[in-house]
Amino acid sequence: MPAATRRTSQRLQPRDDRLRALARLLYEQPADNSPLAELGQAAGASARSLSRLFRNGLGMTFYEWRTQLRIYHALVLLADGHDATYVAHACGWANPSSFIAAFTSIIGTTPGRHRSSQQDRTNS
Repeated sequence: MPAATRRTSQRLQPRDDRLRALARLLYEQPADNSPLAELGQAAGASARSLSRLFRNGLGMTFYEWRTQLRIYHALVLLADGHDATYVAHACGWANPSSFIAAFTSIIGTTPGRHRSSQQDRTNS
């Protein structure tokens, strides 16, 4: 796994047990679009408590965290050779355009260009 991907994965790892329970659910099902309140019930905490834990423990909102988690999963799927449409749906975006916009915002390039650059590095 590339160093940047490992750092991203580590940054997404919460320390609080309630957040870890929620993270486990979403690592297994990154396409899950359940609201924080519903996920909180499964993790044994209110949406408000979880929101506070995300802000204080990880320095981001739940929605920012979930987007980064999904981008991490997208990087793995793209490295496995999947196209943007497949990755978008597998990671929880309603359409490829939304996925491409989020990916570009965080990674700084489109999924297609990213995949091409990774393939170029592998072939060099």
